[in-house]
Amino acid sequence: MMGRRPTALHPNPWENGGLRLEGAAKQAMETGRNRLLITGFLFAVGFLMVGLRLVEVSLFQEGTESRLAGPPPTATFQMERGDIVDRNGVLLATSLATASLYADPARVLDAKDAARRLVQVLPELSKAEVLAKLQAKRRFVWLRRNLTPRQQYAVNRLGIPGLYFRREERRVYPHGRLVAHLVGFTGVDNNGLAGIERYFDDALRGGTTPLTLSLDIRIQHILHAELSRAMTEYEALGAAGLVLDASTGEVLAMVSLPDFDPNQPGAAGDEARFNRGTLGVYEMGSTFKIFTVAMALDAGTATLDNGYDATEPIRIARFTIRDFKPQRRWLSVPEIFMYSSNIGAAKMALDVGTTGQQEFLERLGFLRPARIELPEVGTPIAPSPWREINTMTIAFGYGLAISPLQLANGTAAIVNGGVLHRPTLLKRRPDEPVPGTQVISPRTSEKMRRLLRLVVLEGTGKNAAAPGYLVGGKTGTAEKMGAGAYLEKALLSSFVGAFPMTDPRYVVLALLDEPHGNERTFGYATGGWVAAPVVGRVIERIAPLVGVAPVDEDSPELREAFYVNLDARGRNLASF
Repeated sequence: MMGRRPTALHPNPWENGGLRLEGAAKQAMETGRNRLLITGFLFAVGFLMVGLRLVEVSLFQEGTESRLAGPPPTATFQMERGDIVDRNGVLLATSLATASLYADPARVLDAKDAARRLVQVLPELSKAEVLAKLQAKRRFVWLRRNLTPRQQYAVNRLGIPGLYFRREERRVYPHGRLVAHLVGFTGVDNNGLAGIERYFDDALRGGTTPLTLSLDIRIQHILHAELSRAMTEYEALGAAGLVLDASTGEVLAMVSLPDFDPNQPGAAGDEARFNRGTLGVYEMGSTFKIFTVAMALDAGTATLDNGYDATEPIRIARFTIRDFKPQRRWLSVPEIFMYSSNIGAAKMALDVGTTGQQEFLERLGFLRPARIELPEVGTPIAPSPWREINTMTIAFGYGLAISPLQLANGTAAIVNGGVLHRPTLLKRRPDEPVPGTQVISPRTSEKMRRLLRLVVLEGTGKNAAAPGYLVGGKTGTAEKMGAGAYLEKALLSSFVGAFPMTDPRYVVLALLDEPHGNERTFGYATGGWVAAPVVGRVIERIAPLVGVAPVDEDSPELREAFYVNLDARGRNLASF
């Protein structure tokens, strides 16, 4: 019995310990696996959230926008300002989305280094000013408005903390200086500051429908080119011109020189921003004889068969009224107009009288500012008191200053059948009634068309002829006032014409400020030499665009229609 091995009733203690160790290992492994699953799940959820956020930022938000700038932008950027287009839908002004750079100085880590690096990519900035802004005790400072995409990219590459971009819009004028004085411009905050932009500021804000103007950019280009050419050739200080629809009052073109680029209005001086077409008021010289003769014919104090004594100058008080090229004889009314006699015009006005002249000019709108959709409108300068000498000088364009727009619009009324329309820069609908006031009779208007045609055929306006288009018009040359006296060599030379004179559709005006004669003009700088050719060239170029076909000017029918008897069968004696 002594050497027997232990039986199963007494198990080995090491065997039980092994079982316990094996169970503990399994439990630990199970716990670790559960923890890994939970950790992996949490990482997956985290990555999913980051991914969703990236998608949201990339697709639905402007990633460069800071919450300090305001509410987050939406996917589409609604422009704040409507487009401006010409009568044919050509874009004249529009808005482009741009990025503007600003900073939160509290988040800029090194203001000096940031200012130095910013000026390197935006050299137009002042390093001292940028540094002062970045060190300011504020949470928002503008650094540069309306960056180009290239500039935005360059700034973004710097990676400077505390710099942000805010999405804005910038007003753009595709035709630049071509329509600067009419369309105008806006400020950095998109407020209209001049021209149409200012006049229609409220309507353009948030506008979804383009504002359609009466302008035709093709005609504007032609007028601008011809005036620029004349201004250069005659070394003039400035120029102005218009093309006006005689039957509706729509302005198809208006140019004022010198001009400026509305995309950079801050670079222009006051002289360049001055609109000579509407804001400038001038003594218009002999173009005013259009209204003097029309007034006398309509009042019945003169007829085309009458004449006046233009043999000697008129001396009244300390003034002397004389003709530029005196004929020194009796002149018929057509001859007074054709030769542009100051003496004859003054006597015609005296027959009508001061009161009658005032009433007539008031009907034409010459004694109040022009009504047109521009804030830049000048006020006429009229004599007060209005004495007999004023009546005489106004008859030939001295003593009353009006704008070129008023001169053109008044001429339209004289040739279109006698109806004065309000000038407009907005395109009229074809079915829209055109309001107007009858200022002279249709019969008087027909007589004036013949006289205006006579000036181009036989008088001072020969250089305005455009073969085939039946141009009629009147020259004007006025000495400018300076230091209390008229300056003989400082001229305002102009020509206002209409075509075709059988049924005038358009009025064209050209005006040059202090032109100088040259060899081609034999040294003359008068309206007939420097302004009339501009109108003739403009008419030749625009007539095909507006659908006016040339005719045979020498046909018997047209010769008869424009026949004027130059012999005076009756004589008028103006009293003094």
